[in-house]
Amino acid sequence: MIDKKAAIFNSGRELFYSKGFKDTNVSDIAKMAGIGIGTFYNYYTSKEKLFLEIYLKENENLKKSIVESIDLNDDPVTLVTKLVKQNISAMNSNLILKEWYNRDLFSKLEQYFYEQGGIESIDELMHSGKAELIKKWKAERKIRDDLDDELIFALFNSILYIDIHKREIGIHHFPQILYYLTEFIMKGLTDCRK
Repeated sequence: MIDKKAAIFNSGRELFYSKGFKDTNVSDIAKMAGIGIGTFYNYYTSKEKLFLEIYLKENENLKKSIVESIDLNDDPVTLVTKLVKQNISAMNSNLILKEWYNRDLFSKLEQYFYEQGGIESIDELMHSGKAELIKKWKAERKIRDDLDDELIFALFNSILYIDIHKREIGIHHFPQILYYLTEFIMKGLTDCRK
């Protein structure tokens, strides 16, 4: 027996990835999944709800992939700016993740992302690693030791949370500003002459 919800999810993912959100419709998803349009609505109330679920999964997979690809022996500036660069690159090359910058869709994405615990899952994924890394960097004198760990966490988190304000910053400038702010924060944290 076919798992209809999985078929819808997988078909939606494939179509959103190849055609983008706007050019994908429910009838295309249902046809590819081998179900009727009514069956689609038994599992998802809208194309947006399906997309948002797919988006969260893609984003979670990206974050895991990036965390697995980093070299913890890199200096702090290189390591963190590399993380941000990889994230921006993946967001721009994956049509599903690129929708985060879609003016018509991103407020719904943000709201759903935060309602579904998206930021908490990223924090959870990265929190224990950050704590260990901060201790390691302090022991190696690669990062300022005059700042307590909670403040350093807050600075790291500000890099993540700035995403919430991409509309005010300007979508077209946002990725570049995120990269530069990350670089500035990390250079400030690693200036051990303070």
